[in-house]
Amino acid sequence: MECENLFFSSHAIQGMFFRRISKDEIKRTIAYGDVIEEKPDDTPFPSYLIRDFVAGRPIHVVFSYDEENDTGYVVTAYIPDIQIWTDNFSKRR
Repeated sequence: MECENLFFSSHAIQGMFFRRISKDEIKRTIAYGDVIEEKPDDTPFPSYLIRDFVAGRPIHVVFSYDEENDTGYVVTAYIPDIQIWTDNFSKRR
């Protein structure tokens, strides 16, 4: 998934700082990762949980997308917990 404009919530930036996830890693995850959950009825825009592996480390990004304006919003990003996720971090236990 790619978008012209990308914005990060303050929650996402704070979490990225504490988890040592860079903006480039987030952009890569959005562009090349796998959508593992979709919520088309979320408001104000549909949202997606995207998973990728960057430098061997799994990353999940919650991403909301305004298709009309080609604008994405990073809601949060985190390293998934192996105790919660299975199937290569793509399904909840």
